[in-house]
Amino acid sequence: MQAVDAAERFQHKIDTEIKIEPKDWMPEKYRQTLIRQISQHAHSEIVGMLPEANWISRAPTLKRKAILMAKVQDEAGHGLYLYSAAETLGISRHEMYQQLLSGKAKYSSIFNYPTLTWADMGAIGWLVDGAAIMNQVPLCRTSYGPYARAMVRVCKEESFHQRQGFETLLVLSQGTAEQRAMCQDAINRWWWPSVMMFGPPDDESPNTQQSMQWKIKRFTNDELRQKFVDICAEQVKTLGMTLPDPDLRWNEERNHYDFGAINWNEFWEVLKGNGPCNKQRLDARNKAWDDGAWVREAAAAYAEKQRSGQSEMGSDMPTLNEQKAA
Repeated sequence: MQAVDAAERFQHKIDTEIKIEPKDWMPEKYRQTLIRQISQHAHSEIVGMLPEANWISRAPTLKRKAILMAKVQDEAGHGLYLYSAAETLGISRHEMYQQLLSGKAKYSSIFNYPTLTWADMGAIGWLVDGAAIMNQVPLCRTSYGPYARAMVRVCKEESFHQRQGFETLLVLSQGTAEQRAMCQDAINRWWWPSVMMFGPPDDESPNTQQSMQWKIKRFTNDELRQKFVDICAEQVKTLGMTLPDPDLRWNEERNHYDFGAINWNEFWEVLKGNGPCNKQRLDARNKAWDDGAWVREAAAAYAEKQRSGQSEMGSDMPTLNEQKAA
């Protein structure tokens, strides 16, 4: 009976837009759903640094290099915010990271595609970060307080990344024939994986209905995907480029763009670990973990030395009453 009352009070808070905080009672499934979603989000930010870092040393100008370095640094910060938010649910950062390194935990399938040209940096900013923003802005109102608050800064920075990416493509679209071809090629390769970023169709998404009831999610996968297509179909006109979808056309009755069929077989294969760069991405993260072992050990030893030193110093320090008497 008490569990029923607690569940009712929990849902009432959700329904009345009161944030759930770490010390509040919550259903175990709610906690596990959040751990899965937030940790996967954090992993995506960390793994997402890899395809862009690949181009830092090859950026065409010093300005572009500085911008890309700042963006990759932002992504690392996003991962840290999100790992911290997930830790409030009772899981350690070490455990989450081990789940990533072992392949048990998933991250966004989009980061398992290669970055072949400089134009990919623009396409990732415009399309990949654009899709991320579409997903993440509603998360600023998600029902779990620490997650919602972390997302406010993340979304502000992602918005800058999206504009920076679009500007990169805009410059290329106004350049030489070779640059324009490079711009179109990048859009062609990144469009469909970006559309897939919203997850499977609603009727094949096992977590959507419950997440909507708990207001972890505010919109379904298909609703967000449609908004993304509608926006990009207009923005691409500014670039003088096209989206690689012959079925893309405005539907007056729906007041939305119709678009072609998504290759869900590709989506599921990449998610299973069979994408172009799945192995490369996990190998890179495992190598970074192994190479950084000495840093973690040194930091832990230093922290222990500081604690021991303060403990020894504290035993010799006079008490407050002794100091007053003196």
